[in-house]
Amino acid sequence: MSKVLLVDTNFSSAPIHDALKSMGHEVHVAGNRPDDCLAKVSRNYWNMDYADCEALASLIDQEQFEFLVPGCTDRSYLSCAAVSNGRFPGIDQHSACEAIFDKAKFRQVAEEIGLPVPRRMAPASAETSGCTAIIVKPVDAFSGKGITVLHEVNRTTLNTAIKHAEEASPSRRYVLEEFVDGQLHSHTACIEDGHIIQDFLVREDSSVNPFAVDTSCVLAQDPTNLRTQLRTHIECLAKHLSLADGLLHTQFIAGKNGIHLIEITRRCPGDLYSQLIELSTGFRYAHAYTLPYLGERASQVEAPTQSEPILRHTVTLPQPQSLAYIRFKRALQIERWTPLSLVGDSLRASPYSRVGVLFCRTDDFEHLEQLYACILDKNLYEVCA
Repeated sequence: MSKVLLVDTNFSSAPIHDALKSMGHEVHVAGNRPDDCLAKVSRNYWNMDYADCEALASLIDQEQFEFLVPGCTDRSYLSCAAVSNGRFPGIDQHSACEAIFDKAKFRQVAEEIGLPVPRRMAPASAETSGCTAIIVKPVDAFSGKGITVLHEVNRTTLNTAIKHAEEASPSRRYVLEEFVDGQLHSHTACIEDGHIIQDFLVREDSSVNPFAVDTSCVLAQDPTNLRTQLRTHIECLAKHLSLADGLLHTQFIAGKNGIHLIEITRRCPGDLYSQLIELSTGFRYAHAYTLPYLGERASQVEAPTQSEPILRHTVTLPQPQSLAYIRFKRALQIERWTPLSLVGDSLRASPYSRVGVLFCRTDDFEHLEQLYACILDKNLYEVCA
């Protein structure tokens, strides 16, 4: 048994926590929100702001943790990288972290090695770029915060969009690029020695906030051969940056002009993404995620054993309101429901509040497509005040 620090207390990190405990480790968690899931259930909770790298490093030295595991936030991984200094396995060097987590630097690296990313531009050239639309977003924000799509570009609209992005960015920096139209997907992969040893493709959509994914399912088939293209690009990036073994998670858009890589991360995705993979395929995603941080290889995890029609949906709201109940408009088979709000709570508009995360099963993939469309059309339920 080893002493392990999981740097996150969010509900999405609960499967990681459970995987570590199932291996017999003494698991501690760190975060500054005592009402978070793991802060309440863990016997070894450290109430601290893990963005404070000096405090995190002090805790690690004080408690002599043997292994360090990032959770489901960018800040968690970046803080782990800042204090690791090569002491802990599975965590990238600082230069690789910058190239992965900073949207502007990722675009620069991708362009240098020939990976397909949206075309960047300077504010001065935006009006004459010839793009149908441009998008302005913070380089270091998440969940769709601070993003604006401009179909009419002039000095006033551009300055407003830049200000919005800067206000949402901890570093007050933004990236301005061509808006790429198409279907959003994620590609989540386990890499070892620069090669992908297991990967999955997931369709992703937004039913409430156009910049925050709330609906997704694992692709049972890959008719346009997306996986082969993604594998080539991701392995190229992994080798170029000399990435440590572990998870590499990418969001990309597939459109009429091919694929474009949008964002990439090394942390575990949130909103119980791990459980979407596990319920759909049988692959122990959370277990595989933890192993490189323990100095072990994810290739020891058994290959996927099934292909089940599972849909994941995060219930959110387009405008603020209180929560009384959810009224469903049709019957459905609920596999799991993880509540994130209580009756009487005052909820904020997406992406700032969540009612809960819903996992549904259907009889077959045809019915899965029908249920998926029902959610995107906002015909499955109503959140009542």
